[in-house]
Amino acid sequence: MIENGYARRMARYNRWQNDNLYGSAERLADAERRRDRSAFFGSIHGTLAHLLWGDLAWMHRFDPSSPPAPARPDNAGFTGLWPEWLELRRHRTAFDDGIVSWADGLTSEWLADDLTWTSSDGKRTSTAPKWMLVAHMFNHQTHHRGQLHCLLTQAGVRPGDTDLTLLKL
Repeated sequence: MIENGYARRMARYNRWQNDNLYGSAERLADAERRRDRSAFFGSIHGTLAHLLWGDLAWMHRFDPSSPPAPARPDNAGFTGLWPEWLELRRHRTAFDDGIVSWADGLTSEWLADDLTWTSSDGKRTSTAPKWMLVAHMFNHQTHHRGQLHCLLTQAGVRPGDTDLTLLKL
């Protein structure tokens, strides 16, 4: 089981790395951010939008006072949820601060409990320990940020360091 200190550190790491990647992506023209790069979510913009959507979905499950994720897109893809770059970045920045605040309030008792939720398409209901789902959310973030680091590097932009050990608390 993870401890609440893990969640606090990872929430800050998430915010730091999103600042890193958004700052790097901002050096590209909008057309370059939107260009299909054969990634799972197509473009840099699409991958960033998916990552925000996933965080919104998990955080609303963890804390119903957190804003819900928009409906999962169909063929339009995640880019359609936040079509404008500045809107996507503004939502990400504000939401990262919310994740940090939420993580700061976590207790060992809350982490030890189970959570039951229904998938975003409404087809499956699952139950799992909250600590594992929190670890999953942070792992999901890291997974897609790794993809973004690769996409940005291929686009000619070198993001900053990503080592967790370099995070200044």
